Amino acid sequence: MISNYINRRVSAADLILKVNFTSDGLVPAVVQEMESGTVLMMAWMNRESLARTIESGRTWFWSRSRKELWAKGDTSGDIQLVHDIALDCDGDTVLIEVEQQGKGACHTGNYTCFYTGVLREG
Repeated sequence: MISNYINRRVSAADLILKVNFTSDGLVPAVVQEMESGTVLMMAWMNRESLARTIESGRTWFWSRSRKELWAKGDTSGDIQLVHDIALDCDGDTVLIEVEQQGKGACHTGNYTCFYTGVLREG
């Protein structure tokens, strides 16, 4: 649990102010399962999606291809309930700890988006 390692808490407004967004106004968000620690996915957030995530307790992201906000699970039903949010030391990556609902995080049907690994030879 990331809460075991967080030694400083700030308000939602202060957290958003501390985020070092890219020139496009985005920040990568890594989503991790609370119980197992499994990394489920990475998606992009803007200020509004981060604020909505904090306010609603569900994950919201910014679609770079569709240029719109989207809530994880609105289509699939596989929602993510937010347990905790942390900002890395440089302020340029958000870590979101969730309780994954439904079949998983990936739109391909896999539980995690990280399902392809390197084949080690030798």
